[in-house]
Amino acid sequence: MTGSAATPFPSDVQTAIDAVREDVATLHGELVRYGLVVWTGGNVSGRVPGADLFVIKPSGVSYDDLTAANMILCDLDGNVIPGTPGSERSPSSDTAAHAYVYRNMPDVGGVVHTHSDYAVAWAARGEEIPCVITAMADEFGGPIPVGPFAIIGDDSIGRGIVETLRGHRSRAVLMRNHGPFTIGVSAKDAVKAAVMVEDVARTVHIARQGGELVPIPQEAIDSLYARYQNVYGQSGDDRR
Repeated sequence: MTGSAATPFPSDVQTAIDAVREDVATLHGELVRYGLVVWTGGNVSGRVPGADLFVIKPSGVSYDDLTAANMILCDLDGNVIPGTPGSERSPSSDTAAHAYVYRNMPDVGGVVHTHSDYAVAWAARGEEIPCVITAMADEFGGPIPVGPFAIIGDDSIGRGIVETLRGHRSRAVLMRNHGPFTIGVSAKDAVKAAVMVEDVARTVHIARQGGELVPIPQEAIDSLYARYQNVYGQSGDDRR
């Protein structure tokens, strides 16, 4: 258990907090594994089921040093819960953005931010990634949109994420001049989206160097998306 007697939560909530701590700590390793981050940049957060809480990594801590015990528990306003493991540290500088997403998108269970090379390059141009490969249709249901320019430190980035993705099939947004943020039904699902957005950003960039991109008809995009989301994979997967 990573919990503490000083944390006044019911046992079921504490069990959920401990599970999310473990999950979020482990998932940060996936960002390194897939080359989506450098140094201490980027972050994963996960909503605690059954509570108005989420877990996020501390600011400026090496990925090699991230453990369940030093993940930080926050309320949905982004305030650190005092007396909990990790609460002596400052949370990620993107905490306010994550909190805004959780407050305003109740179906979101995980949020990820990376500085992955190709996705950031599209964001630097302020250009959406067009849906020209079937993997994009499957995973994102269309193009990956661009969100507004926003300064880190308050909930401006979160507002841009919500405004761009609300009602949109895509689980990824390229925040202008900044980089990708992804959402999911769980932290793992949001990490998968982060991996996939970099993959398609790279592929479409390479394709464009060779000539004009060939669009996929909208009806085919719709069909591919419906099949992948509802038929592909095994029952019970976070994202089939």
